Amino acid sequence: MSGNMRSEGISYGEGYSRFLQDKMRQLEETNLLLRDRLEKIEQESRYYQEMQVRYEREIKRLRSELEKLRTPPMLVGTVVNVIDSKRLVVRSSTGPQYVVTYARQYVEPSELVPGARVALNQESLAVVSVLPSARDPSVCGMEVIESPDVDYSMIGGLAEQIEEIREVVELPLTAPERFERVGVEPPRGVLLIGPPGTGKTLLAKAVAKRTSATFIRVVGSELVQKYIGEGARMVRELFAMAKEKAPSILFIDEIDAIATRRMDDGSSGEREVQRTLMQLLAEIDGFDPRGNVRIIGATNRPDILDPALLRPGRFDRIIEIPIPDKEARAEIFRIHTARLKLKRDVDLAKLAELTENATGADIKAIVTEAGMLTVKANKRAVGMEEFEHAIKKVMVNGHRGYMMSLKDMSAMFR
Repeated sequence: MSGNMRSEGISYGEGYSRFLQDKMRQLEETNLLLRDRLEKIEQESRYYQEMQVRYEREIKRLRSELEKLRTPPMLVGTVVNVIDSKRLVVRSSTGPQYVVTYARQYVEPSELVPGARVALNQESLAVVSVLPSARDPSVCGMEVIESPDVDYSMIGGLAEQIEEIREVVELPLTAPERFERVGVEPPRGVLLIGPPGTGKTLLAKAVAKRTSATFIRVVGSELVQKYIGEGARMVRELFAMAKEKAPSILFIDEIDAIATRRMDDGSSGEREVQRTLMQLLAEIDGFDPRGNVRIIGATNRPDILDPALLRPGRFDRIIEIPIPDKEARAEIFRIHTARLKLKRDVDLAKLAELTENATGADIKAIVTEAGMLTVKANKRAVGMEEFEHAIKKVMVNGHRGYMMSLKDMSAMFR
């Protein structure tokens, strides 16, 4: 019996030991799971803490932006005079002038010079910052960055006019020492007059290519503005840009749009154009006598220009660009047909005879039309037949014929 009890005790002890081992293994597995869960919770906690910091920064930034948006707007003014190290005279954008102070922690005293644009506090009118100088984007866009691809060799029949414009515009920019040596003041500007299509704009482009000067081109109608003073402001900024980028060439095409003869009984729009003209006259007179800025004006209506614009000292030389004669037309044909494949029957002298009173633009249109007819017929070269058809189409049935019919109609109703 004692043996049975001993065997039962042994079996009971072994079962209890296995029970404890199973419990310990379960506890270890549970402990590992809890550790993994704790690690995930800690990672999530760190992630949420980082997100909280990020959102707090974003909230702080948005609040600062909101505070900036809630701040009252500042006035724009112009420094008129610096009285001393603490006070200035500033003209507000609304008109009146004020004696104001400025915040030294925001503004450098060296930047406060007469003419500087500043921001004024709306309540105290103190200067809180210096603004960059305003420049109209439309004025900046008038500068021609790339050099035009037109040379004197591409202009036919205007040898005398080319020589004159070189003397007035090109020579003072490329060889100013010649004028200094003689003591002669270089001319300030030249006015090109002549019918449409005779090559006025081509001459200006050729001058820009031959010189390293900045080329600024503006059409007169761009300076005609709706509101009072806007046209004069654009003229002022245009000439300021020309002076900053000197040596420069300022080409005003269709100058008659703002330079017509002044009338006493004009409308409000005409009076605004007259204000723009007066600003233009003042700016031309205000150039440095040495003059690194050359002005080229162009118009096909010199009869309506104001006499004040034509007096010596403004446009010192007036160059007339005439309708090309027979020899000039032959030369223009030679220039425009240099890249074409021509048949042997093409006679440029005869083409010049057939195109009497044609301008350079007409001849270019004729050459282009002849090339189009050749392409349409699938030929290899342009012949005399195509040129004759092109002359008939352009000079009789085309633009020239249409313009002549308009002149006849206008004469009928006079």
